[in-house]
Amino acid sequence: MKAQMMDISQIRKEGLEALAKALGPVGMTRFLQQFETGMGNYTIDRKEWLGEMSVRDIVKEIKAMK
Repeated sequence: MKAQMMDISQIRKEGLEALAKALGPVGMTRFLQQFETGMGNYTIDRKEWLGEMSVRDIVKEIKAMK
C-alpha cells in the first residue's frame, strides 16, 4: 500500500512490522527506545537557561572557554 494513501495508524502499523521483520523484536525495541517525545516547552526553558543573552553574548562566552 502506498504511504500517501495510508492514514497515520496504518503507517505506524506497517512501519513497526517492517522494523520487526528487519531487526527482530529485540532490535526493534532497542531502535524505538532511542526516540522519545520529550516534555516541557523548549522556548520557555531556553529563556530560563539563557535569559536575554544575544547570540553575540553566547559566542563571547564560548570563546572565553577556549
